[in-house]
Amino acid sequence: MKKLFSLLRGKYLLMSILTPLLIIGEVIMEVSIPRLMAEIVNTGIQNHDIAYVTAKGGMMVVMALASLAFGALAGWTASIASIGFGTEIRKSLFERVQDFSFSNVDRFSTSSLITRMTTDITNTQQAWMMLIRSLVRSPIMFVSASVMAFSINRRLSMVFLIAVPILITVLTLVITKAHPRFKHMLKQFDSLNAKIQENLIGIRVVKAFVREKHENNGFEETASALRDAQMRAEKLVIVNMPVLQMMIYVCILTILWVGGKMIVVGDMLTGHLISFISYVNQILMSLMMISMAFTMLVISKASINRIVEVLNETPDIPDMAEDDTPIKDGSIVFDNVSFSYTGDLSNCTLSGINLTIHAGETVGILGGTGSAKTTLVHLIPRLYEVTDGSLLVGGRDVRQYRQETLRSSVAMVLQKNVLFSGTIRENLRWGNPDATDEEIVAACKAAQAHDFITTFPDGYDTVLGQGGVNVSGGQKQRLCIARALLKSPKIIILDDSTSAVDTATDSKIREAFKKELAGTTTIIIAQRISSICDADKIVVLDNGQIDAVGTHQELLKTNEIYREVYESQQKGVA
Repeated sequence: MKKLFSLLRGKYLLMSILTPLLIIGEVIMEVSIPRLMAEIVNTGIQNHDIAYVTAKGGMMVVMALASLAFGALAGWTASIASIGFGTEIRKSLFERVQDFSFSNVDRFSTSSLITRMTTDITNTQQAWMMLIRSLVRSPIMFVSASVMAFSINRRLSMVFLIAVPILITVLTLVITKAHPRFKHMLKQFDSLNAKIQENLIGIRVVKAFVREKHENNGFEETASALRDAQMRAEKLVIVNMPVLQMMIYVCILTILWVGGKMIVVGDMLTGHLISFISYVNQILMSLMMISMAFTMLVISKASINRIVEVLNETPDIPDMAEDDTPIKDGSIVFDNVSFSYTGDLSNCTLSGINLTIHAGETVGILGGTGSAKTTLVHLIPRLYEVTDGSLLVGGRDVRQYRQETLRSSVAMVLQKNVLFSGTIRENLRWGNPDATDEEIVAACKAAQAHDFITTFPDGYDTVLGQGGVNVSGGQKQRLCIARALLKSPKIIILDDSTSAVDTATDSKIREAFKKELAGTTTIIIAQRISSICDADKIVVLDNGQIDAVGTHQELLKTNEIYREVYESQQKGVA
């Protein structure tokens, strides 16, 4: 919780401090009422003094109203404090994830991050409310009522002194045993979220292969595992309440029995017994509230740990640059670069990469599946950090630039095209928030997207579904290319981003690039040789190493891998 306390600030911190103060006022009023009741019975009723009964009764009414006011205000301030606390945690968690490099994101599954930002934060929010209300009110009530009970009759107070250790023992056992069970339950929540996410994303594939029954069965298994984990955790916690209730009833019966005998023999007044029972109720109810609060804390402890795991995750790629030096051009130099996802140089994905790309050049990258083509280009904007060697952009090591400066100068059209909910225009303005309508249209024409956009009734104001589900794969690729063009980058990287368009459209896009991207370094990863045959140089990758570099004609003569790919594709054309 220390890590999370630092997130409390402003009015949420003020409300968190104000709540316990209001709770103290409420407890003082509540503890004073049974004492006045005893005085009414022992003095007013005993002496038939109506004026005394009315005066003390009026004081009780005032105290009850004051207690109600303090309690209502405490509930209001606690709600604001806990909701605000949850909001601050959610903001900090989301901001932390935004700072993650790709390798950081790889350590947490998407479903797990969703659970941490929803269920775990809700649990923590509820725990904070319990902490500033119940865990303030209950101990103060316990101590105050105990003092008042002892002051009335010490001998009778021995009854609940026997009950308290029993209740504390039960509570301790529940806390120690329940935590690992709730931790396991939250992992099952992650699995359920992962199953739902996977099914919704792949719903078209599910229907195409008629796998609805299989998916329903899989979901039922996951949901059943969550149910079993939840029941296993909850059934331990629910033991707490029956034990508490039983102890309360046993204590009250014992006190009535012993106290009744004391009244008969004259060792205790009737009003004191009534008052004493009220205090015993307050003592035992405060213990019950402490038990419930600790149970909530047990549930939230697992959630808090999972939240703090994300907050404590250090971004693998820190921003070390002290000055905001701009990138002068799009030149790229790989100087003996090696990269490993695990950081272990004995298990490299890329090794010994030496490659010089001049500013304004168009470079094609070709290689088989798993040859690390995508990994290579991810190093340029520092989405992953070079494990060994150095990578220079614009004549400087990429680690000497601020990440925002570097990534603003590099536009990437990723292998998996991603569009967001909103209009086409809003999606395109991710590339340049200040782009004019004329610039947007120009970028779309270059990406061969303008024609199909204008066929929609709302044109550029057409609302895209989540992930762009209402446009085809080829249309989605062209929109992503247009978005990248609007950045006016010094380097543009196309990672197999025309695979879903026909060869004629692909050719038109490449022709438009020559006009629109004059002076911009262009890197094209492609499976079709026709997409890169006009490049200034082509890099052939094989098993994470550069097998050859040259022009289309040079590689046809000298490189076996390139020649085999070319011949196989020519046969396909024939």
